[in-house]
Amino acid sequence: MTLEILTSDTLSPIRHGFFTRRGGASSGVFSGLNCGSGSSDQTEAVALNRARVADAMQIAPHALVGVHQVHSADVVTVSAPLDSKPKADALVTDVPGLALSILTADCQPVLFADAEAGVIGAAHAGWRGALDGVLESTIEAMCALGARREDIQAVIGPAISQRAYEVGPEFLDEFLSNDPDNSRFFANGEGDRMMFDLPAYGVFRLREAGVGSAEWTRHCTYSDPDRFYSYRRCTHAGEADYGRLISAICL
Repeated sequence: MTLEILTSDTLSPIRHGFFTRRGGASSGVFSGLNCGSGSSDQTEAVALNRARVADAMQIAPHALVGVHQVHSADVVTVSAPLDSKPKADALVTDVPGLALSILTADCQPVLFADAEAGVIGAAHAGWRGALDGVLESTIEAMCALGARREDIQAVIGPAISQRAYEVGPEFLDEFLSNDPDNSRFFANGEGDRMMFDLPAYGVFRLREAGVGSAEWTRHCTYSDPDRFYSYRRCTHAGEADYGRLISAICL
């Protein structure tokens, strides 16, 4: 099966893709294009999957650059392929031929581009990273390379949608203590549970940061098991591990 790559006209003509799980070499619960070397999947299968992604991005495998994601607001500025993965949750570069990549399985993969300045970025924005400012940090790091905030286009790829993201009262309290207006991103669930709209929150933070445009592709990872991996779905199913989707962008 060939790879399925979701793209956005907003990021054109910059080469990019939100890869689904289709077309990979992994099997079992990882069936498809699992690109997470931190998973318990076979190392050879993950390496083959990542090589297929690099080929689709028209780069060598070593130029597919990523970080050790830790749900932080930390950003790495990349000027060459990395020998190891620093702990961070976003990358930026102005160097052609490097593909910045992010792994997700419900969290937001966010790709950024200022095509005029020749600066790109990629961020892993779960609720913690988004709340702590990883999106704003990515924009600031891009501006340090010469991007103009108002020329940056930002697109959120497949992520868990509000109808699938049930949270408890302590989760709501953390967001309200940050900003009482964050209540707009929550809807009532069963009992004391709430339903959180992560992509809407991400789009809001991006627009508040002053980017030229911000949007979500409107693909829900939890609700489409044939196309996407989902940490929450695998937890509900009692599965031991889960695959990781990859999103990448390259000048």
